[in-house]
Amino acid sequence: MGILAFDIGGSAVKYGVWEEDHLVKQNAVALPKDWTSMKETFYKIFEELNENKQISGIALSAPGLVDEATGEIQGDSAVPYIHRFPIQKELEEYFALPVTMENDANCAALAEVWQGAAKDAQHCIFLVIGTGIGGAIVINRELFRGKNLFCGEFGYMFLNDSTCLSISGSMVRALGQYNQTMGKKIKGEELFTLAEQGDLLAEEITTRFFRAIAMGIFNLLVSFDPGLVILGGGVSANQKVLENIKRHVNRILIERNVTTMDYRIEACQFGNDANLIGAVYHHTLKKR
Repeated sequence: MGILAFDIGGSAVKYGVWEEDHLVKQNAVALPKDWTSMKETFYKIFEELNENKQISGIALSAPGLVDEATGEIQGDSAVPYIHRFPIQKELEEYFALPVTMENDANCAALAEVWQGAAKDAQHCIFLVIGTGIGGAIVINRELFRGKNLFCGEFGYMFLNDSTCLSISGSMVRALGQYNQTMGKKIKGEELFTLAEQGDLLAEEITTRFFRAIAMGIFNLLVSFDPGLVILGGGVSANQKVLENIKRHVNRILIERNVTTMDYRIEACQFGNDANLIGAVYHHTLKKR
């Protein structure tokens, strides 16, 4: 039997079937324009992949504040039409199958806890670096959601009176600053390369970016003492970026006289598949 997983993103819906301990039949479609279209898209994919009637459940990774108690998605996201109605119940009736859902960053963290970079860790913090900053907190190998389901919204963290982590730690914003100043259209990888080659503006912007991410990590380390911080998002795949972030964290720890803390910072293992894999793991936990 297989589990069909969907990952709703801001521009596309990724999907795959979990069979025999790995994802198969993976693909993606453009984000539908409304909820009715999305349900129809889901069911079309389901029918195509369920030829032998082997799919036993649906696992959903979604943006927003996923409330398991009500089966609704609260908060806001880039996909406004999935919020504030009993989406889980509607999908269960639509598919006539068990449906589970979890926040996308939480799913990514669960994937790493299950089989990835945190498989041997008791606690960890998962930090996603993208357009903004998000993530998840794992305590005793379980998600910590908080009273208002707000845990992991690290981007709201103030770094000083004028900026927060989602602004100063945004790779998209850093890249935009460089391109606007220089009149260019380079991509993220090129910005780091230019900094290494001695481009003064690229050096200045990437240093501010590294420092901001390091400040956020420092605040999380001294608040939760997880022992392990896992970085997700596109930049986490760049080993030099990872090393720079580690270097800046170490510098801040020394500046603040926190010199005995035992911790690790690692890149996520599953990359773009993490949300799907974590949604599957969450499904298996809930349906035991």
